[in-house]
This record gives sequence, structure tokens and C-alpha cells, in this order.
Amino acid sequence: MFNSNVSRRNFLGLTAGAAGAAALAACGSSGPSDKGGSGDKGGGKAAATYWSLSGVPGEPIRQAAIDRFNKANPDTKITPFFYQNDAYKQKIKTAIGAGQGPTMIWGWGGGTLKEYVKSGQVDDLTDWLSQNAAVKDKILPSSFGAGTVDGKVYALPVETVQPIVLFWNKKVFEQVGAQPPQSYNDMVALIPKFKAKGIAPFSLAGQSRWTNMMWLEFMLDRNAGSDVFNNVFAGKPNAWSDPAVLDMLNKIQSLVDQGAFQRGFSSTTADSNADQALLYTGKAAMMLHGSWSYGIQKDKGGNFVKSGGLGWMNFPPIEGGKGDASNTVGNPGQYLSISSKASAEAKTAAQKFFSTTLVDDDEKAGWVKSGGVPVLKGSDSLFTGDDAQYLKDMASIAQNAKSFAQSWDQALSPVAAETLLNNIAKLFQKQISPQAWIDSMNGVIGK
Repeated sequence: MFNSNVSRRNFLGLTAGAAGAAALAACGSSGPSDKGGSGDKGGGKAAATYWSLSGVPGEPIRQAAIDRFNKANPDTKITPFFYQNDAYKQKIKTAIGAGQGPTMIWGWGGGTLKEYVKSGQVDDLTDWLSQNAAVKDKILPSSFGAGTVDGKVYALPVETVQPIVLFWNKKVFEQVGAQPPQSYNDMVALIPKFKAKGIAPFSLAGQSRWTNMMWLEFMLDRNAGSDVFNNVFAGKPNAWSDPAVLDMLNKIQSLVDQGAFQRGFSSTTADSNADQALLYTGKAAMMLHGSWSYGIQKDKGGNFVKSGGLGWMNFPPIEGGKGDASNTVGNPGQYLSISSKASAEAKTAAQKFFSTTLVDDDEKAGWVKSGGVPVLKGSDSLFTGDDAQYLKDMASIAQNAKSFAQSWDQALSPVAAETLLNNIAKLFQKQISPQAWIDSMNGVIGK
């Protein structure tokens, strides 16, 4: 998830103009052609290379970090290369496969990182983090999961956390005389109340597939805890056959039968922000979405957010469920790995970058200013202005989560993720039975 649209990662203060600039940003140069990087964009020696995404607000913050490092380390500079999202994913895969990747590999962790580890492309950072405990202590513990494979850390959490939350339109709730749901049964009970007033209970961009996935992620977690999907991620045969999965799938199709989502939800797209518009215009009462949704509604919804019309909360518990109510899912961070093919000099430069610049106060302030909640601890004091409460609440969800699960389509391998997304779309459209869904997903475990 969170890998095909600028708004899915950068959720505050991203104006229409900025979003356009990000979408039109050039792919950048073709990248380094050596192991560890020897090119240099200025004076001094370039010891390491760094590849990441282009576009605002991320690219300027990443560039600023590199500039700070290069100024402090003129003899061991880092050379950055920035690419548009889709171009980056293809370029990094090709470059790593050819042994021509950068020193530092930016990514989302999860399934792709697991593939890198299997092929011996990235360094194990576990011992380095033990020797540099002060670095690890500055980062939210819940962010390390997606950078960990078989109990070892292969990628450092960087940048921001982005939990999925339940948003609601306060004015619509007042109009119906309803209160925010405190449990799953409360949510279900609200469906006929809103439908009776001609309001869609939930907005859903069903055509985009990953938006539907959010519902499954939370419903499985709240019902059974994190063990079931952890078994899937670990490659345990028939892990999807857990009874909690069948219950989750039946609940989803029951919601569809009850008319929980707007008419035509399966043709609504997230890229167009049509799902967001349904919420801020009062045509829908609630929406399960990523924390970046706040910025979209603030930018597109007129006075909706400023007037206090938007509410938010963690997904409520399911009665009798085993999952901890503090658990969340989404993006526990972005991640940087060090190429195992890089030179010793390049690796040393990368490690110094990790232990200094990427955990300094300027890094923290830069992401907060962009509207993000940093993976670095102690950011709360920087949350000021109109967005302060929202940022504090998102930070609280991330920091207090007993488990911060990575979105399933990022956690799984590319093959399994595509099968998952296709089956989820069919599930919501009632084109596949729950048991057939389980059988199909069991067939791609470990692939």
C-alpha cells in the first residue's frame, strides 16, 4: 500500500499545486553506475550513493539531510538520486539485480525487503544497532517491525509513521443524533440510521483495492490479534485457513449486503479523492483511511477541517475479539538499507549518516513542518498550530500501539500482494466466496 499516489504518503499541507509538482517531477538522472557511488555533484569525494523518491514534500527534506551531512563531512559525501515512484520501483529492482544498486536503498520494508535479504543484497544491521544503542533508542519501537526479517534488522526506520484511522463527519453525526462508535457492533448499528437519512454510512474507494484492504486488516487484527497475519508473512502453510479469517470475510460481505458503503463504491477511485469528497461534503458519515487523509480534506474540503467538522479515532474493538484495541496498521515508517555490495568506505559513510543526520533535531523538525509524524521519539513538542491536536493523536496511536502492522500488500511478496488485492476486490463485489478466497490466498503463501 501507499506506493502509487503522492497523497498516500504526504498528508498535511500538500496543496493542489504541490501535488501537481510532485506528479510532474522529472525522474532524475539515470543513477550511479558503480558499486557504492563514485560520482560527485560538487567539491569533495562522494563516498556513498542514496536513491529515493522525487517530489514534495519528501524530496526537499531528504536533500536537506544530505546537505547537512555533506557540509559536516566534506571528505565523505553522499550523492543522492531521486526518481518518481513507479520509475524508482523499477530502477531499484533492476539496479540491485545487476549489482549496480546504490549504497543506501530506500523502501517500504516488508515483502520487498524480505526478497533482498533472501538474495543477500542488504546488510544485517542488528549488531550495528546493538553497538549504537543510542540511535535505536531515538526511534519508535513499533517502527522496526517492517524492517526486520527473521528477528534481524535489515532496514533502519526513517521519516514518518502513517496509521490508518476511522474518520467521521461531526456535523453529519449531529444531524442524525449519533455518537462515534465505541465498538464494531456500534458501527453496524449506525448503518440503518445514516441510510434512513440518505447518507452513506461509509465512504469507500473500492476500485482502488488497497482502500478495501484496510477493512480486512483491522477486522482480522481486532478479532484475532496479530498472530494470524504473522503466520501468513512467515510462510506458514494454510495460514489463511484460521477460523478468524473466515469470520472476517463473512463480516465484510455482510457489510456489503447491509449497504454500509455508498452506491457504486466499486467504481470510486482514491486517486481522484472522490472518497474524501463524500466525507467532507456530508454525503458519507465515516471513512476508514490513512492519516494523510487529513491533509487532503483540509486542502480540498473548504472550511470543513478548520471549522472542526472532522473527527478521528482508532478502529474500535470487536466484541469478544482477542486483538489489542491499541493495535494499528498502516505505514510504521519508511526504510533505508545498506547494500551488501557497497564498498567498506561507502558503508561507513552510510552508517555515519544513519547515526547522526537521520536522527538529529533538524530531521525531526523537517518532517513535522511537512505535516508528518516522525519515526523519531520526542516530536510532540513540535506539534503546534491548527494541526497540533491531530498530529498529537496520530503520534499517540503510533507510540502506544502494542502492534503497528504493516499494510498487507507491502508486507507480502509482489506475487502474493497482487493476488491479495485482486481477491479483495472480488470479495467486496461478491464475485468470490469466503472459502474460495481462503483457498486462493493459501495458494500463494511463500511465493
